[in-house]
Amino acid sequence: MLVTLKKFGYPETLVKEYKHWRVLVRPKQVTLGSLILICREGVNNWSDISSKAFCELNQIIPEIETKIKELFSYEKINYLMLMMVDPEVHFHVIPRYSESKEFAGTVFKDAGWPVAPELDKVNEVNQEIFNKLTRLLKEKFNA
Repeated sequence: MLVTLKKFGYPETLVKEYKHWRVLVRPKQVTLGSLILICREGVNNWSDISSKAFCELNQIIPEIETKIKELFSYEKINYLMLMMVDPEVHFHVIPRYSESKEFAGTVFKDAGWPVAPELDKVNEVNQEIFNKLTRLLKEKFNA
C-alpha cells in the first residue's frame, strides 16, 4: 500500500475511486470538506504521472468543485501539492470560507482566510462527526 494512502486513512477515508486517482476525506480538516486527491500510480514526481492520469483530472476537478460547492458553498478552493513529507503525488484540496461553517453541530473555521490556508490549524472533530462527514461525501460523490 502506498505510504501516503495509509497516512490519510485509506480505505476508511475513501470517497471515490477513479481509474488513476482516489479522493479521500482529509483526516485533519483544515476547513470543512477538505480532501486529498492522490494518484493511484504510486509515483513521487508530478512529471512521472501518465498522460492518462493527467487527462483524467479534467473529469475529477470539476466533479470535486461541483460536489463540494453544492454541499458547503465554499468561496474559493485551493489545490496544494506539497509532497515534502508524504511522497506520492497528491493534492490537498482545501475549500475556503470567509465565515465559519457549521456541520452536524460543529463549527468549522478557515484560520487562513483570505490568504494561504494554515495547515497546522485544523478543526478538531470527534470520530462521530468525521464519520458523518465521510458518509455524506461518499453519498454525494457516488450518487
